[in-house]
Amino acid sequence: MNPKKFKISILDGYIIKKFLGTFFFSMLLIIVIVIIFDISEKIDDFLEKKVSATEIIFDYYLNFIPYFVTLFSSLFIFIAVIFFTSKLAYNSEIIAILSSGVSFRRFLYPYFISACILALFMTFLNEIVMPSANKKRLVFEDAYIKSPVTYNRQNVHKQVEPGLFVYLESFRSEQASRFSMERYEGQRLVSKLMSDRAIWDKEKEKWTILNYFVRDIDSLGNETLLSGESIDTTINLHPDEFKRRDNFIEQMNMTELNNFINELKMQGADNINQYIIKMHERIAGPFSTFILTLIGVSLSTRKVRGGIGIHVAIGITLCFLYILFMRFSSEFATKGNLSPILAAWIPNIIFGVVGIFLYRLAPK
Repeated sequence: MNPKKFKISILDGYIIKKFLGTFFFSMLLIIVIVIIFDISEKIDDFLEKKVSATEIIFDYYLNFIPYFVTLFSSLFIFIAVIFFTSKLAYNSEIIAILSSGVSFRRFLYPYFISACILALFMTFLNEIVMPSANKKRLVFEDAYIKSPVTYNRQNVHKQVEPGLFVYLESFRSEQASRFSMERYEGQRLVSKLMSDRAIWDKEKEKWTILNYFVRDIDSLGNETLLSGESIDTTINLHPDEFKRRDNFIEQMNMTELNNFINELKMQGADNINQYIIKMHERIAGPFSTFILTLIGVSLSTRKVRGGIGIHVAIGITLCFLYILFMRFSSEFATKGNLSPILAAWIPNIIFGVVGIFLYRLAPK
């Protein structure tokens, strides 16, 4: 293989500039429109709660932009590729490029350089920018936009560390009623604590257990009973676990999310799949940049009746199908027996096959 064939040429620079320029321009345009509509919708809340312009701009919208870019990046990458490639085809520039001796495979080279840049950009947003930005955005939303988080949980039963299980009938206002704690060694129960109420002490970062009764059991089955009015205990259970909104994982990077999933596995939680899907989607999302780029170029290089509009319409349809596959696979993994890892990658697998098929049909 001749390495000179893969040096960046003037044509490569032209395509890369068009690809990235179209993506960032279209994204910027849509962000401005979305922010204008969002302000018009939330202006009453801002005025009622006397939010300063500085808070609105720097605490909310400046942190909203990375969230929006990450959420819709795949759609805009696809649209950007189809839009400017269709324009090249409509102006017969692609015919001239291929007629000059450039193979279709070589023609794809600058597209994949651009896709690689955008994939790295999306990974940077997901891992570095997003966790910090989302923390500030969600704090702002909780304070000025959304209704207060309700802290009422019923019938919580979880493993807080290996061999230690906690049950509480309800949790509200930093208090747990009908609190009990069981410790096992293997399959054998060695200790059980029961109480009427447990209160979280913010200063000590401990639970204060009231009116408790403890039953210790030794290896021979002999029991020791102990009771009292109040005792402090430190367990791996924080009240914040009961106050989380559904989107709290948006504040985590990959390492934090992986640690959180491992903690849930240790606790024996039954809702782990949804978090495993989210973790793998953070890898599958940037990777989809290459697949959607291949599909977009393969679709748009042929001049068709109807011009650019037909290509853009087909592209938008395929994008919504991609999103639809993501939603369906996530539901099957969350509520069915589908592997969460497979669920996160099914859209890329299906559309990867579609991309290869379209690539073979594209003009050579």
